[in-house]
Amino acid sequence: MAEVLGKANLFPACSYSHEKSLEGGACLIPKKISGFCLKKNNFSSLKLKSLASMSGFNGKRVVFLEKENMNKRRFSQVPIKAQMQTGVISRVPKWWEKGLQPNMKEVTSAQELVDSLLNSGDKLVVIDFFSPGCGGCKALHPKICQFAEMNPDVQFLQVNYEEHKSMCYSLNVHVLPFFRFYRGAQGRVCSFSCTNATIKKFKDALAKHTPDRCSLGPSKGLEEKELLALSTNKDLLFHYAPKPVQPTSAPVHEETLVAKQVPCHSKQRDSEEKTLVGAGR
Repeated sequence: MAEVLGKANLFPACSYSHEKSLEGGACLIPKKISGFCLKKNNFSSLKLKSLASMSGFNGKRVVFLEKENMNKRRFSQVPIKAQMQTGVISRVPKWWEKGLQPNMKEVTSAQELVDSLLNSGDKLVVIDFFSPGCGGCKALHPKICQFAEMNPDVQFLQVNYEEHKSMCYSLNVHVLPFFRFYRGAQGRVCSFSCTNATIKKFKDALAKHTPDRCSLGPSKGLEEKELLALSTNKDLLFHYAPKPVQPTSAPVHEETLVAKQVPCHSKQRDSEEKTLVGAGR
């Protein structure tokens, strides 16, 4: 503490000199304070409060610096991840989080993917399967964001392959970057893989399926076999009950029997008329 007070110039009127202690070490001892001398024995018994009052700081500056140092020391011991979660350190966005548009959303589960497709109505939905370690996905991402900005009526869904590998396996997605287009009651209208060199595939698909159209039924979403594959996957919390098939063969069979009976009666009547004509002759 004597060293801190010395650095704070608490003894402006004192002269300092080096003296050797009895143990052979070196120490810095003030000779005079405000016109009177201090011996080596009574300097150790001098209280900090009296020294602080002589300096005019009243100990406030010293205590403040001590608290500030303690706060810095405690702050340095907090993990960086915790500092990012509390907002002390700003989080650096990942490359797939940059340039996102309001019509772009990252899918977090299989249930969310299915619900997003079923609730899309007549809107075109583009599913973008990507991986953080895929160079082609990273290079293509800025252009996908531009397409999303130019087509605000199209819904873009992002599926992180590394976080949803099991779901991608059930949907037979094994090549990246990979895209699937869905539209209303038609369900999946196209699927393909493309890069910056083959970006024309993506442009042509948007131009073909983006124009407004009216669906004749509710949104179809994923195919029946894909829904069954997701429900049987033990890694996914997704449940699907197949829709019961309504019997439609019975009415068609009756109509067929009636259609077959009509020509039979007409042939019988024709034969009877020919018999009567022959008998009249």
